[in-house]
Amino acid sequence: QVQLVESGGGLVQAGGSLRLACTASGRTFSNYAMAWFRQAPGKEREFVATINWSGGSTSYTDSVKGRFTISRDNAKNTVNLQMNSLKPEDTAIYYCATRSRSSYTAYLLPGSMDYWGKGTLVTVSS
Repeated sequence: QVQLVESGGGLVQAGGSLRLACTASGRTFSNYAMAWFRQAPGKEREFVATINWSGGSTSYTDSVKGRFTISRDNAKNTVNLQMNSLKPEDTAIYYCATRSRSSYTAYLLPGSMDYWGKGTLVTVSS
Protein backbone atom coordinates (compact mmCIF):
# COMPACT_ATOMS: atom_id res chain seq x y z
CA GLN A 1 0.00 0.00 0.00
CA VAL A 2 1.54 3.25 -1.14
CA GLN A 3 1.35 6.04 1.42
CA LEU A 4 2.18 9.67 0.82
CA VAL A 5 2.52 12.23 3.60
CA GLU A 6 2.95 15.93 2.87
CA SER A 7 4.44 18.52 5.19
CA GLY A 8 5.69 22.09 5.13
CA GLY A 9 2.57 24.10 4.45
CA GLY A 10 1.73 27.27 6.32
CA LEU A 11 1.00 30.97 6.15
CA VAL A 12 3.41 33.22 4.27
CA GLN A 13 3.32 36.78 2.94
CA ALA A 14 3.32 37.47 -0.77
CA GLY A 15 6.87 37.32 -2.11
CA GLY A 16 7.92 34.80 0.50
CA SER A 17 8.99 31.18 0.21
CA LEU A 18 7.93 27.77 1.46
CA ARG A 19 9.34 24.30 0.99
CA LEU A 20 6.94 21.38 0.85
CA ALA A 21 8.01 17.79 1.36
CA CYS A 22 6.29 14.50 0.61
CA THR A 23 7.52 11.26 2.12
CA ALA A 24 6.51 8.04 0.40
CA SER A 25 6.35 4.46 1.63
CA GLY A 26 5.01 1.12 0.48
CA ARG A 27 7.05 0.54 -2.67
CA THR A 28 10.45 1.25 -4.23
CA PHE A 29 10.34 5.04 -4.36
CA SER A 30 13.16 5.47 -6.86
CA ASN A 31 11.32 3.55 -9.60
CA TYR A 32 8.46 6.03 -9.98
CA ALA A 33 7.74 9.54 -11.12
CA MET A 34 6.16 11.86 -8.57
CA ALA A 35 3.95 14.93 -8.87
CA TRP A 36 2.46 17.86 -7.01
CA PHE A 37 -1.08 19.12 -7.53
CA ARG A 38 -3.03 21.88 -5.82
CA GLN A 39 -6.62 22.80 -5.22
CA ALA A 40 -7.67 26.34 -4.44
CA PRO A 41 -10.98 27.11 -2.70
CA GLY A 42 -13.85 26.68 -5.14
CA LYS A 43 -11.62 25.45 -7.93
CA GLU A 44 -10.71 22.12 -9.46
CA ARG A 45 -7.53 20.31 -8.56
CA GLU A 46 -4.74 21.22 -10.96
CA PHE A 47 -1.32 19.93 -11.94
CA VAL A 48 1.66 21.87 -10.54
CA ALA A 49 4.85 19.92 -11.25
CA THR A 50 6.24 16.46 -11.88
CA ILE A 51 9.63 14.77 -11.73
CA ASN A 52 10.88 11.52 -13.21
CA TRP A 53 12.46 8.68 -11.25
CA SER A 54 15.99 10.07 -11.30
CA GLY A 55 15.21 13.76 -11.03
CA GLY A 56 16.66 14.36 -14.47
CA SER A 57 13.36 15.39 -16.03
CA THR A 58 10.90 17.89 -14.59
CA SER A 59 7.86 19.74 -15.84
CA TYR A 60 5.76 22.61 -14.48
CA THR A 61 2.49 24.29 -15.14
CA ASP A 62 3.02 27.69 -16.74
CA SER A 63 1.86 29.72 -13.75
CA VAL A 64 4.68 28.43 -11.51
CA LYS A 65 7.57 28.23 -13.97
CA GLY A 66 10.59 30.12 -12.71
CA ARG A 67 9.19 30.29 -9.16
CA PHE A 68 8.74 26.66 -8.10
CA THR A 69 11.29 23.85 -8.18
CA ILE A 70 10.50 20.17 -7.77
CA SER A 71 13.26 17.84 -6.59
CA ARG A 72 13.64 14.42 -5.03
CA ASP A 73 15.91 12.54 -2.67
CA ASN A 74 15.62 8.84 -3.44
CA ALA A 75 17.72 7.91 -0.42
CA LYS A 76 15.10 9.53 1.81
CA ASN A 77 12.01 8.58 -0.24
CA THR A 78 11.14 12.26 -0.43
CA VAL A 79 9.97 14.66 -3.12
CA ASN A 80 10.14 18.38 -2.45
CA LEU A 81 8.54 21.50 -3.85
CA GLN A 82 10.48 24.72 -3.29
CA MET A 83 8.12 27.63 -3.77
CA ASN A 84 9.58 31.12 -4.15
CA SER A 85 8.03 34.51 -4.96
CA LEU A 86 4.70 33.26 -3.71
CA LYS A 87 1.53 35.03 -4.78
CA PRO A 88 -1.93 35.12 -3.18
CA GLU A 89 -3.19 33.05 -6.11
CA ASP A 90 -0.87 30.23 -5.00
CA THR A 91 -3.09 29.75 -1.95
CA ALA A 92 -4.34 26.16 -2.06
CA ILE A 93 -4.11 22.72 -0.57
CA TYR A 94 -1.06 21.08 -2.12
CA TYR A 95 -1.14 17.34 -2.77
CA CYS A 96 1.59 14.85 -3.51
CA ALA A 97 0.60 12.14 -5.97
CA THR A 98 1.95 9.26 -8.00
CA ARG A 99 0.78 6.58 -10.37
CA SER A 100 0.93 2.81 -10.29
CA ARG A 101 2.91 2.85 -13.54
CA SER A 102 6.54 3.94 -13.46
CA SER A 103 6.60 6.01 -16.67
CA TYR A 104 7.15 9.78 -16.69
CA THR A 105 4.71 12.14 -18.38
CA ALA A 106 5.33 15.88 -18.63
CA TYR A 107 1.72 16.80 -17.95
CA LEU A 108 -0.68 14.94 -15.70
CA LEU A 109 -4.39 15.07 -15.06
CA PRO A 110 -5.71 14.44 -11.55
CA GLY A 111 -7.77 11.52 -12.85
CA SER A 112 -4.64 9.74 -14.00
CA MET A 113 -3.10 9.53 -10.54
CA ASP A 114 -3.49 6.42 -8.41
CA TYR A 115 -2.17 7.50 -5.03
CA TRP A 116 -2.64 10.75 -3.13
CA GLY A 117 -1.52 12.27 0.10
CA LYS A 118 -3.95 14.11 2.35
CA GLY A 119 -2.54 17.48 1.41
CA THR A 120 -0.94 20.45 3.14
CA LEU A 121 -2.43 23.94 3.20
CA VAL A 122 -0.48 26.87 1.80
CA THR A 123 -1.89 30.33 2.46
CA VAL A 124 -0.28 33.39 0.88
CA SER A 125 -1.40 36.72 2.27
CA SER A 126 -1.28 39.95 0.26
